[in-house]
Amino acid sequence: MAKTRKILHLDLDAFFCAVEEQLNPELRGKAIAVGGQPDERGVVASASYPARAYGVRSAMPMGQAIRLCPHLIVVGSTRGAYSERSRAVMAILRDTAPDVEPLSIDEAFLDVTILPQPIETIARALQKRINDELELPCSLGGATNKMLAKTANTVGKAQGPTDKPPNAITIVPPGAEASFLAPLPIRRLWGVGPKNAETLSQLGLTTVGDVANWSEAALTARLGKLGADIWRRAQGIDFRPVMTEHEAKSISKEMTFARDVADEAALKLTLRRLSDGVGRQARKAGLAGTTVKIKLRWTDFTTLNRQVTLDQPTDMDSEIYALAARLFDQVWVEGRPVRLIGVGLGGFSQPNKQMGLWEDRDGEEQAEELQSALDRLRDRFGETMITRASDLNYRPNEDNKR
Repeated sequence: MAKTRKILHLDLDAFFCAVEEQLNPELRGKAIAVGGQPDERGVVASASYPARAYGVRSAMPMGQAIRLCPHLIVVGSTRGAYSERSRAVMAILRDTAPDVEPLSIDEAFLDVTILPQPIETIARALQKRINDELELPCSLGGATNKMLAKTANTVGKAQGPTDKPPNAITIVPPGAEASFLAPLPIRRLWGVGPKNAETLSQLGLTTVGDVANWSEAALTARLGKLGADIWRRAQGIDFRPVMTEHEAKSISKEMTFARDVADEAALKLTLRRLSDGVGRQARKAGLAGTTVKIKLRWTDFTTLNRQVTLDQPTDMDSEIYALAARLFDQVWVEGRPVRLIGVGLGGFSQPNKQMGLWEDRDGEEQAEELQSALDRLRDRFGETMITRASDLNYRPNEDNKR
């Protein structure tokens, strides 16, 4: 008989802010936000709980955050410190559980099924170690699967104090999965976004319990395969294992401009530099991708994403840029200001190009040798060692200077 799984989800509470408070104890208990300055078009990366009481949230423009909380203290990111403390947290997790799946710098799943202690005992011991040894607040959710563990953690954190880190522990006992989920609003169910929530609401389904009481066939008829997936999640069913190794799903780089840019040459120059960075990162990882993506954000914060798929994977800067520029030309209207621009590469495999019958292999090898030489020079002397002629020839439009 298979053992009942014991899965924990750990989330470091307002992690960036907690680290900044360690570096500067005078910040403790105050409304602070980590991120860029408002006059530089910065956004909030993390907000302390006193700041959240005023409505300040992650990904909010810093200018808006200051309007909500005029006494907000804005702190620049200290990235080296965040990585160092994240590694220390992950070391404690791996010392506790045989299977750990990091989700981000401040979040992870643990499979503790093999440990003999009750899941709540394991969670409390783990929280105490992180609190005591690293002086970092953290919350944990526990259940028989990943979806429920994460949902439990979200619910537990929301029920905690609003003016300080919750440092919560919320456990869903085996057999209580459906009853725990039933009263929650449908948006709390993993995989249900605003559009699907609206569709479900039109059917009279506003809670997870409402969905669970429908038939799988009825939801599948309305929403297709997604309907069946949502129905299973509403029952509390999730068989996904905790994955101890993660392959990169995509590599991306983006730039938020200090001022909106409407000059085509400037936008394509940025697109070229981002493509170079994406290609170089892919080569360092030994990966090549079949999907090239671009991201554009307009002045009103609406965001557009476009992608194209190749027959053969690539890790070459010039190929990534050519496709990104083609996508850009398809969607950008001359003179329309852009706030953010990004390039991504996905659909990874190992670089292994299959030559066509009429392709020039000598030219292909020369391009690859040149790319390798450029990589070696940049590794040794820095990213700015090599400058493209197009960069030297670029002259911004007068309109772009204002």
